Amino acid sequence: MLITWAVVPTRLPIIRRRCHVCASAHFRPSGRFRVNANHKLIDIWLLALCTGCGDTVKLEVLERTTVRSIPAELLDRLHDNDSRLIAELLQDPIVQRRNRFVLDWDNAWRLDTNGSDHLDRDIVEVAVRFAARIPVRPARLIAAGFGLSRAEVDRMSEEGKLVSTVRLSGKLSGDFTFTLKR
Repeated sequence: MLITWAVVPTRLPIIRRRCHVCASAHFRPSGRFRVNANHKLIDIWLLALCTGCGDTVKLEVLERTTVRSIPAELLDRLHDNDSRLIAELLQDPIVQRRNRFVLDWDNAWRLDTNGSDHLDRDIVEVAVRFAARIPVRPARLIAAGFGLSRAEVDRMSEEGKLVSTVRLSGKLSGDFTFTLKR
């Protein structure tokens, strides 16, 4: 029987980028967009606030784009400061690279194991699904899901009792499966 776990975000992640005012390295999304139209061209920024001094930084989403090339639904979501759109854009690799930031997901996600009925089985097959691209070590998820220490997970992996197609030590942000044999 295949059990499904979910890695779910609990809040927006912290933006790691150096503040030009106070040299802090953390920003939090303000939850707002700035849209500036100049004739037929439009600029769109996502606003973020420095956690140290409160200074606002504009993260470029679109620059000098013709208004007609943007779908009306997207413009409505921008004007409404849609929180799901903010989450999507923060995780967009192009936006991250353009604005030179990375996301810090510490304490911004939880593991939903759908109960603990799987703990007493001899062989457990688990599929882990990510609701967002949250980089987490698979060994950490397995340890949290089964109430084990990371050292126990490493030991079980070395003994062949924990089998997965992905490397358990590195960070991963995509779906994977594993089998645990007790």
